[in-house]
Amino acid sequence: MRANTVKPINRLILLSFFSLATTIAALAQAHNAANEPRTVTEILDHGLSNVEHEFVPAADAMPADKFDFAPTGGEFKGVRTFAQQIKHVAAVNYELAAAILEQKPPVDVGDETGPASITSKADIMKYLKDSFAYAHRAIATINDKNLVETVKSPFGEGRIPRLSMAIGFASHINDHYGQMVVYLRMNGIIPPASR
Repeated sequence: MRANTVKPINRLILLSFFSLATTIAALAQAHNAANEPRTVTEILDHGLSNVEHEFVPAADAMPADKFDFAPTGGEFKGVRTFAQQIKHVAAVNYELAAAILEQKPPVDVGDETGPASITSKADIMKYLKDSFAYAHRAIATINDKNLVETVKSPFGEGRIPRLSMAIGFASHINDHYGQMVVYLRMNGIIPPASR
């Protein structure tokens, strides 16, 4: 999510926005039929919960002694380790949430790598879970009145609507979830969501 990836990120955000808009419309229609309209906040929070409920168990599925695993052959040369994937996702969660809240991230995000001092599986998992709690707190502040108000992007893209920041959670997390699934399967572990 660095400045040199602005164009692909913007395309990804736009694609995610259209996907989210379609999902919101479908959910709204389904819930209106049941006379239980959902708010924008509820829909965005539900989307975050969905990716959280796949990502966190996948992160936890890797044994502690394999957290430093990274494929090395072929096109995998130089990729992040499993632990680095998790810390990166958590750091970006903090950055996106802080942008929505118009605050400085409450923890060290280490240039999107997470703090170097966090190395154990237990500490990395806590950092990850805490990042999701902070993200939920940020999503809770989004409503139909401030949805399209712009906030400063933490990625050097100027000002972006809060909705775009909220959509960024799912698109970014899903990208890394896919990579982690490969790492798990390379270690003979079936991801929890696939069991």
